Amino acid sequence: MLTLTKETGPADLDGVTHLSIGVSWDPTAGASGGVLGKLRQKKGTDLDLIAIAMHNGDPVRMAGLDSLDPMGNGSLVHSGDNQSGHGDGDDETVTVEFAGIPAHISSIVFVAAAYKKGSSFQKARNISFKVYDATGGSVDQVADIWPSMLTEDNACAVAKAERVGNAWKLQVINTTGKVKQGDEPALMRFAVSK
Repeated sequence: MLTLTKETGPADLDGVTHLSIGVSWDPTAGASGGVLGKLRQKKGTDLDLIAIAMHNGDPVRMAGLDSLDPMGNGSLVHSGDNQSGHGDGDDETVTVEFAGIPAHISSIVFVAAAYKKGSSFQKARNISFKVYDATGGSVDQVADIWPSMLTEDNACAVAKAERVGNAWKLQVINTTGKVKQGDEPALMRFAVSK
């Protein structure tokens, strides 16, 4: 089992064949109380987990939003869009099967964002990212990342898996920034900068 933090640097993924990243959050009423607050909490807020596959620093495939299997072979799979944050466990997950990732993919950057207009990190509470070793059908958590609740940013680069020769390394990033909502090229530029 791995233990990952931002400070420990990249970790070798020797023996890890499947890796999963999950995001969870709780709906909040924001500053509104009363009936309006209860309605907002019932509706929840929509955060998105996106995995961006890179070829030499250029984004070429994306898992998330409306693309659940961008490689077409099950090697990079998104669980689907949770638009409210309701429910137990991870609200959205991306799973990577390293053996199926095409050889020209040099890295995969995992980003969580309040991407759609009207969504925001401030309208969610207890945002948490979890990294799992999902090798052999078991799911062992290897990192738990909690971004600051004080950020006014709307995107967080969670982690980056990078190909080194025939092996992969994983770096926890946990860096926030601003992305123009609904602007896919802006989301790509944010990932490229990581």
